[in-house]
Amino acid sequence: MTMKRWLSTLLVAWFGVLGCVQAEVFTSIGHMTDLIYAEKDLVQSLKEYILVEEAKLSKIKSWANKMEALTSRSAADPEGYLAHPVNAYKLVKRLNTDWPALEDLVLQDSAAGFIANLSVQRQFFPTDEDEMGAAKALMRLQDTYKLDPDTISKGQLPGTKYQAMLSVDDCFGMGRSAYNEGDYYHTVLWMEQVLKQLDAGEEATIAKAEALDYLSYAVFQLGDLHRALELTRRLLSLDPSHERAGGNLRYFERLLEEEREKMLSNQTEAGLATQESIYERPVDYLPERDVYESLCRGEGVKLTPRRQKRLFCRYHHGNRTPQLLIAPFKEEDEWDSPHIVRYYDVMSDEEIERIKEIAKPKVANYGMGGQYEPHFDFSRKNEQDAFKRLGTGNRVATFLNYMSDVEAGGATVFPDLGAAIWPKKGTAVFWYNLLRSGEGDYRTRHAACPVLVGCKWVSNKWFHERGQEFLRPCGSTEVD
Repeated sequence: MTMKRWLSTLLVAWFGVLGCVQAEVFTSIGHMTDLIYAEKDLVQSLKEYILVEEAKLSKIKSWANKMEALTSRSAADPEGYLAHPVNAYKLVKRLNTDWPALEDLVLQDSAAGFIANLSVQRQFFPTDEDEMGAAKALMRLQDTYKLDPDTISKGQLPGTKYQAMLSVDDCFGMGRSAYNEGDYYHTVLWMEQVLKQLDAGEEATIAKAEALDYLSYAVFQLGDLHRALELTRRLLSLDPSHERAGGNLRYFERLLEEEREKMLSNQTEAGLATQESIYERPVDYLPERDVYESLCRGEGVKLTPRRQKRLFCRYHHGNRTPQLLIAPFKEEDEWDSPHIVRYYDVMSDEEIERIKEIAKPKVANYGMGGQYEPHFDFSRKNEQDAFKRLGTGNRVATFLNYMSDVEAGGATVFPDLGAAIWPKKGTAVFWYNLLRSGEGDYRTRHAACPVLVGCKWVSNKWFHERGQEFLRPCGSTEVD
């Protein structure tokens, strides 16, 4: 049976099952949106607290001004002042009644309401782990889309709706997060950005010496002893009492002298001093990382004209399925082998919003740097029990629904093919994970690229083996 007939029989019920994804706070726009409203509520609570404090302070100021004028007169001629019986009475009354009342006013805890609200909201705040994850996500975008720190700091990203820039302190936070993870490559990039913005006159709470401290050690860890020495001297010129820098300086000088003695026979001292400071990104554990990232940037394999001629658009009604006769699906070929197709107008905007509302935990929502590493949708031979609990067999095919447009990034890429499928709201893409023989099609290893700008909502339906035996029967060979 053809794919079209088989698919049309199954599409009728696809809305019933959605892919389940768990995500950290910073990778989910849904979670981050909740944080925005929580912060808005805290701001309102803080403003109410400020109004109460300002009213309280206004009363105290008024009392202080009144008392200052009165005591100036009374202290100038105490006997004359107290000669009037009314003044004597008022002095006793003020000290016995009015000043204790002022004390009560000063001791009023108007912050209690704000602190209580903050305490309630704090349990939903991001953790140190979330902050670290957010920094790493931003660095992932930096690497994947080849963005330099200055571009990110200025917020110069494609498709951005709002202006957003990183301050010196923000950049320092990025560099420190990288440092704490032992990622000295990104530590150098971000601490250099800190110095650049400080040199431009930007105000900050951190001192230049603090950035130089991190930067000098990071470049040392990357093997650049000469620059580490130079930066340490620069640090000591700003803060001569910096104890650790002084120790590092002596240590670096000793290492440099040992290095000179070893290399002097092969290289001149001048040559040693002019080595370029070129740092390489750490080797990633994913073998196809370079291919994956190039595909995410839209630098994928382009189909030859001959292969492009095999791609068509069509109306798809299967084997004259009643549900599709009146309103057939719009089907477009995205890739020839393995065959990947896209369907248009699969869901309306109203259906998308309804699904997002009622199935928030079960719809994959990729926010800041959100991605899905290269993977297979089917279980391999060493994972034979992967779907045993479901009793449905392996995943024959994937039907991936795009529930939002994405301003930049967020493609679904197939590294082994060189294919990149870009999100389009209301469309869905379909491919087979298994050959007709039941063997896995290893060409379908795919990944979700990081979302650079925007929010990516997706849901999916996996079609399993059980019940599909007569809809897609086995071929005559293992490779069919």
